[in-house]
Amino acid sequence: MPEDIEADDLFAMAGLQHGAPRAGFPDKEMFAQVAYQLVHDELLLDGVSRMNLATFCTTWTDDYARRLMAESLDKNIVDKDEYPQTAELEKRGVRMVADLWNAPDPATVLGTSTIGSSEAAMLGGLAAKFRWRARGGQGTPNFVCGPVQVCWEKFARYFDVEIRQVPLRGDHYMMRPEDIAAYCDANTIMVVPTFGQTFTGLFEDVAGISKALDDIQAATGVDIPIHVDAASGGFLAPFCAPDLVWDFRLPRVKSINASGHKTGLAPLGAGWAIWREPADLPQELIFNVDYLGGAMATFNLNFSRPGGQAITQYYDFIRLGRLGYTRVQSEIYRVAQYLAEGLEATGLFDMIHAGDPNLGITAVSWRLRGEQNFNLYDLSDRLRSRGWLIAAYPLPADRGEETIMRAVIRHGFTHDMVELLLADMDRCLTVLCKHALGLSSAEAGGFTHSATAAVPIEQVAPVR
Repeated sequence: MPEDIEADDLFAMAGLQHGAPRAGFPDKEMFAQVAYQLVHDELLLDGVSRMNLATFCTTWTDDYARRLMAESLDKNIVDKDEYPQTAELEKRGVRMVADLWNAPDPATVLGTSTIGSSEAAMLGGLAAKFRWRARGGQGTPNFVCGPVQVCWEKFARYFDVEIRQVPLRGDHYMMRPEDIAAYCDANTIMVVPTFGQTFTGLFEDVAGISKALDDIQAATGVDIPIHVDAASGGFLAPFCAPDLVWDFRLPRVKSINASGHKTGLAPLGAGWAIWREPADLPQELIFNVDYLGGAMATFNLNFSRPGGQAITQYYDFIRLGRLGYTRVQSEIYRVAQYLAEGLEATGLFDMIHAGDPNLGITAVSWRLRGEQNFNLYDLSDRLRSRGWLIAAYPLPADRGEETIMRAVIRHGFTHDMVELLLADMDRCLTVLCKHALGLSSAEAGGFTHSATAAVPIEQVAPVR
């Protein structure tokens, strides 16, 4: 047991008289309040999440959501027999999301909550691969996409699928409908438009890509489905750009993934995967778990996982409804547009995405205008000194020499906070115009949602 307390002040206790354990598993116990203080104080070195405009994820939740998360801490969502009402709330969530995305029959769709959009994306990709194989597909399957989040590169490697990324061309920032024909063939299991691109925040043209695939089918007979990666846009467009056609209104769209913990307003660890019709999810991917004396289908990559995220997402759905989500998301767009106006007023930046709900997510992205005495890595580093985390990074292949910045505006980021950011931006720019640093991407740091494989693709042995 811990030694007797010789001091009545926490910071005089023995456990705080030396550093926290680091090298290996500790031998001795310590009082809970001491262990808590050690961990709490180390976490002070983390950035303030609400000032992190590089992340897409929820950084503000209300007190009722926090209470539900705490009350659900011990609920394992896969244990549907012990926690049948958690399973029921997840089923309701699936139907609500299917309805939001205009599924032909939301009551009968197959879908699931996931630990995030990456898992949901991989499930969509696996379903496409299994459908292709059932149609007699042979050889190496492939999928076509534009600049994508790293989860799709992981999917390609982990599940032996070739990724065919359409390079950026001309002054465009996205995969375009007219570009995809050159990359598709009989082994293409799907085309993946990104509805809220990681690099810029812009929506790719799902309807245009669907039309291009119609033309390919008419010319070649090859019927290629679409999986929409709506990680960020799936809970924005239905409320703020309802006339934009990108979802199950397009018959070629067979599955959609989205992050509940991004613009869905749920806490971290919430995602959704929805299939257009039951036939679009191959039976080989479904397992049955015990449920009230019967069985309930499950088709996740994870097994045990917390139920609180799906529960809290359902709470968000019924608390806000369509009207509430429209009000909240519209306000976030308004704040993003205010930031874009302030950046444009400096005369130093060209806007790539200025928070237009018909063009992209609640984000602002920009590049330097002309030749300046500093680069965007300098600006990113300088803003970090004031607590703002806004990454600068190069664009993908064929435009890798161009550096941009992107700020993601989320629930809880206010008009006043934009004014604080713009004031700090002005201070930073004043200094940088006089004293440029000339930093590189590595020197500036910042999470850009990209990753480099430890082993390059050309060194990975193909599966025979």
